[in-house]
Amino acid sequence: MADKARAARMAKRIQTVVANAIERQIKDRRLELVTVTDTRMTGDLHDATIFYTVRGATLEDEPDYEGAAEALHRARGQLRKIVGDDLNVRYTPTLTFEVDTVPEASAHMEELLAKARARDEELAELKKNAKPAGDANPYKTDGEE
Repeated sequence: MADKARAARMAKRIQTVVANAIERQIKDRRLELVTVTDTRMTGDLHDATIFYTVRGATLEDEPDYEGAAEALHRARGQLRKIVGDDLNVRYTPTLTFEVDTVPEASAHMEELLAKARARDEELAELKKNAKPAGDANPYKTDGEE
């Protein structure tokens, strides 16, 4: 079992190699909008999971996740060959690709936080104009009965 530092270094190197290969060597139009975001290695250095996102062509377009997944599946062998040539290790790790959901989740969290801030501002405005429901001093003192 390899140490975690070596697995992290190897994952970072694989991420760089795959991103460059997708950009420069793999000729598939479905991969033009793919961005490699992270790579994770197993402890035995035999499997690498590569996380990616897909941008839309324009702001209104929905990203083509299915086309990108199919293109990455077809190019998996070629990418593994490129990674093996670059790494110079005894065993070239197998590559699996997974869609990275972190950007969508963070956008959703930002939206929820914006709603919470708007609600807090609304409550602060209501609090400024609020009046007590009962007397100004609801507690009795010793002199009163």
